[in-house]
Amino acid sequence: PARGDDEMNVIYKDGAVILAIKPAGVLSTDEPGGMPELLRAELNTDEIRTVHRLDRVVSGLMLLARSSACASELSRQIREGEFHKEYLAVVHGVTAASGELRDLMYRDKARRMSFVTDTPAVGVQEARLEYDTLESTAGLSLVRVRLITGRTHQIRCQFASHGWPLVGERKYDVNDDNCPIALWSHRLRFAHPVTGEQMDFAVQPPETYPWTLFAAAREN
Repeated sequence: PARGDDEMNVIYKDGAVILAIKPAGVLSTDEPGGMPELLRAELNTDEIRTVHRLDRVVSGLMLLARSSACASELSRQIREGEFHKEYLAVVHGVTAASGELRDLMYRDKARRMSFVTDTPAVGVQEARLEYDTLESTAGLSLVRVRLITGRTHQIRCQFASHGWPLVGERKYDVNDDNCPIALWSHRLRFAHPVTGEQMDFAVQPPETYPWTLFAAAREN
């Protein structure tokens, strides 16, 4: 496998998959300017498919498939809970040492936002995640988040609704944070879609505020 392509910051690639760092502001979906199009141009190949999504404002590890068969197998792993995604986030407030957030959420497509609700209804789905607080300082907490479900804007919406909005959040809370949203796709674990080998990749967040406040951001 090849590593370290400079332009798109490709972390790993072989004949079946590509792992790259998605920059903030770039779409994860297959449309003009999205990650698949950019990687096709970078690697001079036609066959790159999105497997999972990251919000446009979010950066970090993203996995793409290099064939329809590989995309199908990875999608199966996601559906059946065999594909593991971990994020790092910096939130306002001092969170509990660890916990689970379990809410009902619905998506308002017209407003392009998700909301937590107490009322079951058509379109309302369970949203679950687990988190561990790695470090707290100056009224902020660094948390590691493991998604159990994959709802749109889930991490951002749930933490804000529990009183811990993400630093840099603009949609679900308005804070005077002079930085991009502090949400980073940190780790991906999955079975290689061809060989079945267990793959485990982790990349640290950038050395910028607010990540630089936390020594633990460099250690996990």
